[in-house]
Amino acid sequence: MEFVETKLGFQEPDVPPESVFNQCVRCGLCLPTCPTYVETLVETSGPRGRIALIKAVSEGRLDLTSPGFMHQMSECLDCRACEAVCPSGVAYGRLLEPARTQIERATAERRPLFARLVRGFALGMLFSNMALMRFAAALLRFYQRSGLRRFAHESGLLRGLNLESLEALAPAMSRRFFVPSGELRRTTHGVSKATAFMHAGCVMHVAFAEVDEATVRVLTRCGCDVVTPRDQGCCGAIAVHAGEMELGRKLAKRNIESFERSGADVYVVNAAGCGSTLKEYGHLFEADTAWSERASAFSAKVRDVTEFLDAIGIAPELGRIDGVVTYQEPCHLAHAQRITAAPRRLLASIPGLILREMDESSLCCGSAGIYNVTQPEMAGRLQERKVANIVAVDPAFVATANPGCALQVAAGIRKAGRAIEVKHIVELLDEAYAAYKPTSRASSARAASTLA
Repeated sequence: MEFVETKLGFQEPDVPPESVFNQCVRCGLCLPTCPTYVETLVETSGPRGRIALIKAVSEGRLDLTSPGFMHQMSECLDCRACEAVCPSGVAYGRLLEPARTQIERATAERRPLFARLVRGFALGMLFSNMALMRFAAALLRFYQRSGLRRFAHESGLLRGLNLESLEALAPAMSRRFFVPSGELRRTTHGVSKATAFMHAGCVMHVAFAEVDEATVRVLTRCGCDVVTPRDQGCCGAIAVHAGEMELGRKLAKRNIESFERSGADVYVVNAAGCGSTLKEYGHLFEADTAWSERASAFSAKVRDVTEFLDAIGIAPELGRIDGVVTYQEPCHLAHAQRITAAPRRLLASIPGLILREMDESSLCCGSAGIYNVTQPEMAGRLQERKVANIVAVDPAFVATANPGCALQVAAGIRKAGRAIEVKHIVELLDEAYAAYKPTSRASSARAASTLA
């Protein structure tokens, strides 16, 4: 696909559109919802200020590669909280991601060679090839579960290489990976309501394989056939957020084609960040006449697993899970996809589980893809803020619906010295189904979670 250079050096269609940034009326209603603004109280660290910066670059009043502009485009979490409250309907993500793309194109060659090689390997190879992802994950798993990790810490090797912080962010690899096999898993509950294509994910299928397995079990328990085609792959979210739009499109095409070949009725996702990107494929290809219609048709079939289960109705044979749970809302579920009630209804359906709301449940935890790697200071501040709100509720469980949130929150809880389990919502449902005893049908039907 060819792009046309504009007078500002931007390339269509990956250019922040004037029709979007001119919608902003500078009312400021977005500011209290913006994680970086509430932490800094600096105008340029909020959506209104960043939109003004993007407009200044577009009009030639500010250089694209000025340090202040690049910092603000990087500091933004792209959490979309501003979009959810904007009375003018400003699609902020359609400004930020193209701006990052232009910065990447303008500065890529300036990076040190090693940094370029690492970025090229991670984005261009690791997230593009799931077999390579599993190989790398297997090496990391060996490191984590053998004596190598202990040696690296005790010998001072990590400290000497300045890798301690980065190593601490690596997720614990699952004992067994969830490898898409193309197998069709039939429903265990009567006539099938639908055939669901389950998105296994990239990091999800190696670091949260148990969540993928639980998702399949819950979907089949709730009346769906489930297929996990081999030829699916990364959704492209990491690439798009990093300003690598063309790589994002390449990865998107693979998933669109895989879904079309599968014959499934719906594309189900258990990672909110992935779901948000998958639902925006239509926008990603809106200037590509060859793919625009196919991408839009695909996105119309994408459903978050909590959204889908809530819509089709879950099987009632739920056992008890006694304890208090609080819900950490993933940004890309609550703000980008506007799904807030369905996860709470699912939690409320589990007998014995008491849902107790935390303050600022939808304020970003600081994960945001690889944000805790690229912006560790701000990510740490948001992590501490989130954990303080969780601890104030004193729950036994924190429920979420995104792997990045789970990692960030769990790490913060460990730092705080608290013993609170972090669970995906489908894991809690899966455990409740496993705990069900047929003799308790009547009592289970009467039981309901208490909202406190």
